[in-house]
Amino acid sequence: LRGNKKVATRVDHISPESVAAIRAKLHLSQTAFSAAFGISPATLRNWEQGCRQPTGAARVLLRVAAKHPKAVLEAVG
Repeated sequence: LRGNKKVATRVDHISPESVAAIRAKLHLSQTAFSAAFGISPATLRNWEQGCRQPTGAARVLLRVAAKHPKAVLEAVG
Protein backbone atom coordinates (compact mmCIF):
# COMPACT_ATOMS: atom_id res chain seq x y z
CA LEU A 1 0.00 0.00 0.00
CA ARG A 2 2.92 2.33 0.58
CA GLY A 3 4.50 1.74 -2.80
CA ASN A 4 7.44 -0.16 -1.33
CA LYS A 5 6.76 -3.42 -3.09
CA LYS A 6 9.83 -4.87 -4.74
CA VAL A 7 9.28 -6.16 -8.22
CA ALA A 8 10.95 -9.44 -8.97
CA THR A 9 12.90 -9.21 -12.18
CA ARG A 10 14.48 -12.20 -13.77
CA VAL A 11 16.67 -11.78 -16.79
CA ASP A 12 17.42 -15.20 -18.11
CA HIS A 13 19.45 -15.20 -21.32
CA ILE A 14 20.56 -18.11 -23.42
CA SER A 15 23.69 -17.35 -25.40
CA PRO A 16 23.75 -17.96 -29.15
CA GLU A 17 26.51 -20.50 -28.59
CA SER A 18 24.29 -22.37 -26.15
CA VAL A 19 21.46 -22.64 -28.67
CA ALA A 20 23.84 -24.07 -31.26
CA ALA A 21 25.36 -26.42 -28.66
CA ILE A 22 21.92 -27.71 -27.63
CA ARG A 23 21.06 -28.37 -31.27
CA ALA A 24 24.39 -30.14 -31.79
CA LYS A 25 23.82 -32.26 -28.67
CA LEU A 26 20.55 -33.42 -30.20
CA HIS A 27 22.37 -34.23 -33.48
CA LEU A 28 19.89 -32.20 -35.54
CA SER A 29 20.43 -29.86 -38.46
CA GLN A 30 18.89 -26.41 -38.29
CA THR A 31 16.07 -27.58 -40.56
CA ALA A 32 15.36 -30.72 -38.54
CA PHE A 33 15.58 -28.87 -35.22
CA SER A 34 13.21 -26.12 -36.31
CA ALA A 35 10.72 -28.68 -37.69
CA ALA A 36 10.86 -30.79 -34.51
CA PHE A 37 10.30 -27.79 -32.23
CA GLY A 38 7.74 -26.02 -34.40
CA ILE A 39 9.76 -22.89 -35.08
CA SER A 40 10.85 -21.38 -38.35
CA PRO A 41 14.42 -21.93 -39.55
CA ALA A 42 14.81 -18.14 -39.64
CA THR A 43 13.93 -17.91 -35.94
CA LEU A 44 16.52 -20.55 -35.09
CA ARG A 45 19.17 -18.74 -37.16
CA ASN A 46 18.35 -15.49 -35.37
CA TRP A 47 18.82 -17.22 -32.01
CA GLU A 48 22.10 -18.79 -33.06
CA GLN A 49 23.42 -15.52 -34.51
CA GLY A 50 22.44 -13.54 -31.43
CA CYS A 51 19.98 -11.30 -33.27
CA ARG A 52 17.11 -12.44 -31.04
CA GLN A 53 16.62 -14.27 -27.76
CA PRO A 54 14.31 -17.23 -27.25
CA THR A 55 11.50 -16.30 -24.88
CA GLY A 56 8.78 -17.99 -22.90
CA ALA A 57 8.12 -21.64 -23.60
CA ALA A 58 10.92 -21.82 -26.19
CA ARG A 59 13.48 -20.78 -23.60
CA VAL A 60 12.18 -23.38 -21.15
CA LEU A 61 12.20 -26.10 -23.80
CA LEU A 62 15.79 -25.26 -24.72
CA ARG A 63 16.83 -25.50 -21.07
CA VAL A 64 15.14 -28.88 -20.73
CA ALA A 65 16.75 -30.05 -23.99
CA ALA A 66 20.15 -29.06 -22.62
CA LYS A 67 19.69 -31.16 -19.48
CA HIS A 68 17.60 -34.04 -20.82
CA PRO A 69 18.19 -34.38 -24.58
CA LYS A 70 16.85 -37.94 -24.84
CA ALA A 71 13.58 -37.04 -23.15
CA VAL A 72 13.07 -34.06 -25.44
CA LEU A 73 13.81 -36.13 -28.55
CA GLU A 74 11.25 -38.71 -27.41
CA ALA A 75 8.67 -36.00 -26.78
CA VAL A 76 9.10 -34.21 -30.12
CA GLY A 77 9.98 -37.27 -32.20
